[in-house]
Amino acid sequence: MGNQSSAGHLLWLVRTGRARTRAELQTYTGLSRSTVTQRIDVLRAAGYLRTSGVEGSTGGRPAELLELDTDHGVVMVADLGANHARAAVVDLRGQLLAEEHSLIKIGVGPEAVLGWVDAAFARLLPKAGWEPTQVRGIGLGVPGPVEFEAGMVTQPPIMPGWDGYPIAERLRNTWNRPVYVDNDANLMALGEQTLHYPDCPTLVLVKVATGIGAGVIVDGQVYRGIDGGAGDIGHIRLHDYPQARCQCGLYGCLAAVASGLALAQGLTAAGTPTSSGAELIERIRSGHAEAVHLARTAGQLVGEVLATVVCLLNPGVLVIAGDLADLHFVTGVREKLYQSALPRSTRRLEVTTSQLGDRAVLTGAHAMVIEQVYAPETVDAALA
Repeated sequence: MGNQSSAGHLLWLVRTGRARTRAELQTYTGLSRSTVTQRIDVLRAAGYLRTSGVEGSTGGRPAELLELDTDHGVVMVADLGANHARAAVVDLRGQLLAEEHSLIKIGVGPEAVLGWVDAAFARLLPKAGWEPTQVRGIGLGVPGPVEFEAGMVTQPPIMPGWDGYPIAERLRNTWNRPVYVDNDANLMALGEQTLHYPDCPTLVLVKVATGIGAGVIVDGQVYRGIDGGAGDIGHIRLHDYPQARCQCGLYGCLAAVASGLALAQGLTAAGTPTSSGAELIERIRSGHAEAVHLARTAGQLVGEVLATVVCLLNPGVLVIAGDLADLHFVTGVREKLYQSALPRSTRRLEVTTSQLGDRAVLTGAHAMVIEQVYAPETVDAALA
């Protein structure tokens, strides 16, 4: 956690709701009143902190309440999907100020897609009423495995042309601001946890769309693994499907039999030509018998893999998200999960669907930027 008594650490205590007054900060850190006051003055002068009214008095002088100064700036975020892109300007509270959406495909490559992101940010900032110098950080979600420290994707199955491309560096060069990139499922998990399950330290989110991925939160932090590959459940192999070829080039992957792409191909093979995810969803929702059957079966296959995940991680919440997270699919997941997993590992498990919908990645990207930019060591470095 770095220096437990630095100004940055005091800001972290206030920002995370652990301490709201000077007295609470003294109690938490063991620092003297004068030192706490001096650090608060430094944070206020730099625009990080402000006072917001007073605490209900119990006699004596009412205590001033401290909070993160949300006028300190804004965050720019983008969500890049297989077939869409979204960009937004968000304030420090998490309020969306301006947003844009495009049906650009990730497969057209980084130059075209990031060119759209740059142009969208440039249009959205003035619309939101902020200057480029007031942007505190930029966050980006992408549908592939990300090396977080490097800000790039490595060997992404559905992002041709992006392997090793310096995404963060490219945006940093344009905007001269801190840039953070992560996998979309990780950000969806972080968004759900930050907004809806802040008291649940271990959460798993499974995104089922064109492909299948999972975001894992352990001890309130995104768990990324050694180089960003954690949560890649779409490429866990199922022994009963040796003939199903996956986009990654291997056979029998979960994504090859249970993703949106696989279901669309299954419907087409069964005599109902289905060329897009939207068509597939429409067929499932309208109760097309074969589509409903395929969705439920796909849910069961995902549920079987999740039984292992749940036994391994013992999460409190399991969120099913993405285009396919509808009734039939989720029913299939629940059936198989509760049948296959150890009763002990599911007794306190809440299985639910995403509450954030298509804003989930943007919400998580915002949380990621706030977490990084307002981390104690980052704030201390900025103050120094």
